Amino acid sequence: MQGLSNIRKLAAAFLLWIGFAHDASATQAEPAKDLRIDPALCLAAALAREDDKTLNVCGALIDNAKTEKPDRIKALIARATVYERMDMIDRAITDYDSVLRLDPTLADIHNARGELWRKKGELPKAVADFAAAIKLNPDHFAARANHRSLALELERLGALKAVAGKPSFNCATARRKVEKAICADPALADLDREVHGSYVRATRESKSPRQARTLRREQEEFIARRNAAFGRPGYDLQKAMRQRLKQINGVDGY
Repeated sequence: MQGLSNIRKLAAAFLLWIGFAHDASATQAEPAKDLRIDPALCLAAALAREDDKTLNVCGALIDNAKTEKPDRIKALIARATVYERMDMIDRAITDYDSVLRLDPTLADIHNARGELWRKKGELPKAVADFAAAIKLNPDHFAARANHRSLALELERLGALKAVAGKPSFNCATARRKVEKAICADPALADLDREVHGSYVRATRESKSPRQARTLRREQEEFIARRNAAFGRPGYDLQKAMRQRLKQINGVDGY
């Protein structure tokens, strides 16, 4: 009986050891937890304007699958702001795109992305973003100001495009060789229109009737010289027009 008791004790000890070994093995095989990165590090770096650190810690936060949506949005905005300061406009726009995919109701981000589109010269996209910001928040002062100024810019560009390559006079009634030459050359036509526009502006803003009369006399003399000298050896029409423009606007321009 004593032998049987000893065998049972050994068996129990063996089973206990097997169980302990199994528990230990299971513990070692358990994968390590994917720890979340503290979002405070990203926000602190962004507030301190530590650009390199912001890119690193906010980038890690963005790439971490465990990051909560609000923290990811904040990290993307922080990184986009750094990219904008570094003039890396495309990367900043990409981050703002990601933000708006996560939450398309953020008027501030639509406005910020619109400003970047405008900087890139993508004016229709800028208009769309400013309009979206205003739709989300009708009282968004910056978006309304951006939308208004861009509308005026587009109107001005449209007006310039409409007269591009056209001089200050009607080419259909041009009779002089110099006028026909100006009509045939878009660069000369634009320069002629610029000279005439500066002359009209300077006359309108003249400080006295005497000054206005002087400007009119100088313009008439310039046109008379131009008409008489065109076609002669050594005469440079474009140079003469640029000199007249400089005379009207001054050395530093208008």
